[in-house]
Amino acid sequence: MSHPIRERFVVFLDGWLLRQQRFLDQLLISSDSPETSIKEERQRHLIEQVLCRYQQYFHEKFLTAEEDVFVIFSPPWLSSFEKSLLWLAGFKPTLILRMVESAVEDLKPEQATELDRLKLETRRSERELSETMARIQESVAAPPVLPTARRVGRLMDGQISTLDEAMEAMEALKAAMLRLIESADGLRGSTVRKVVEVLSPSQTVKVLAAVAEFQLRIRSWGLQRDQHS
Repeated sequence: MSHPIRERFVVFLDGWLLRQQRFLDQLLISSDSPETSIKEERQRHLIEQVLCRYQQYFHEKFLTAEEDVFVIFSPPWLSSFEKSLLWLAGFKPTLILRMVESAVEDLKPEQATELDRLKLETRRSERELSETMARIQESVAAPPVLPTARRVGRLMDGQISTLDEAMEAMEALKAAMLRLIESADGLRGSTVRKVVEVLSPSQTVKVLAAVAEFQLRIRSWGLQRDQHS
């Protein structure tokens, strides 16, 4: 069966990653450039471009999820290593805070305090979403959600008596998973925005460069490992 939206996402992702490398180059150049009167303004513009690109990624991913929500939780276009790092179909929001710790060496005391508060807040939100995922899995009454969803015939024969009931249960499951993806991506986006509000433009550029470099490295390494496995 053809999946045009899924296929479109793969094409989108390939182009997105190519542009990600270009943005990484720009971020590194900006970080190393000498201080000038217009450097901060240029950095703010570059930061906004990068953040808009991540929002574009979330939007395209959600369109794909609307076609096949279950494939988003174990996407075939990612390497095995990349998939092992997924949390609710994406990166864990606290990753950006760990990137701040490794990339920024000149945090002011008030910035560190605000980031510690944000870390606690984000971890609490992550935990709540993980618990929501667990409740969704439990509602399917075992086996776990993803294997069950991919075995509709078995589900119908062994657990649901009629096709209508099976389809109704499946649609409810899909709706719950879509809401979960939307919430998780919302937390990812809002966490990055809050970090940007705390940091200076030059600090933010360093963090976004570290995030892009990390993403591109695990992509390259994961694909290489799959090819040799």
